[in-house]
Amino acid sequence: MIHLPLHILRMSRAELILSMDWAREEGWNPGRQDADVFHPIDVRGHFMAWMGDVPVASISGLRYSVSYGFIGLHIVPPHLRGQGLGLAVWNAALDHLKGCVVGLDGLIDQQPRYRRSGFDVAWHTRRYQVTSRAPRPRDPRIVKLTAIPFEALATYDRAFHPEPRPVFLQAWIQQRQGMALGWWQDRRLRGYGVVRACVSGHRIGPLCADTPAIADALLDGLLGCVMPRDPVYLDVPEPNREAVALAERHSMVPGTVTARMYRGPAPRLDLPRLYALTAPEIG
Repeated sequence: MIHLPLHILRMSRAELILSMDWAREEGWNPGRQDADVFHPIDVRGHFMAWMGDVPVASISGLRYSVSYGFIGLHIVPPHLRGQGLGLAVWNAALDHLKGCVVGLDGLIDQQPRYRRSGFDVAWHTRRYQVTSRAPRPRDPRIVKLTAIPFEALATYDRAFHPEPRPVFLQAWIQQRQGMALGWWQDRRLRGYGVVRACVSGHRIGPLCADTPAIADALLDGLLGCVMPRDPVYLDVPEPNREAVALAERHSMVPGTVTARMYRGPAPRLDLPRLYALTAPEIG
């Protein structure tokens, strides 16, 4: 157990970068600009535990509103595990999210631990890998998201996240080493997706679309924004059978399965139109 005084403090952006380094070592493959985009979501919601001047554990408990929050980046370096450090930051995050329905994406072997804290499984997500390809001609209805009215994106996104997230979206679609595309038809957004550079290859998320054909066209466009033969990853919600079929049509390789869990009533999300999650670190 812990023998030195333990201090839990809110993380600065620089300290969040350290947590991202830990995530990389865990094989979570964070995005290269994730710290810049994640930190402003809730500047008071990122916590790091310290023993003296040594950082020993991290967690993000992001409060999106007075009623909804999300937990991610819950990490203790391997050589420090078994001392109660993870529980200490876990409690700090839950205290910050008091009064909220709280979501998380957890590895399957961690489900019993989360259940003991009142979380229940809502659905499972599988990470898929595909290889990027040379750009193909795009449908003229596929445009850069920065070229359409932002309010159209913010309104469309409300179906896929429990709370509005305009500040996050503005940063997410404009990050360096990334591309955000939308399907713009009759002055209406009918789908969008974002691809961003990660430690290894790229990740696509979210990918949302009104129809499987639009999802397919957006995926093809996003894959064409990446250097050919680069690995690209998507976190696909398994209840969306069309999303799983999309992965299979593109010969994607299935990988790790996680569980979306909630403490409190699970929010209603439009899963039939959600083909890839934004990021398991932030919901």
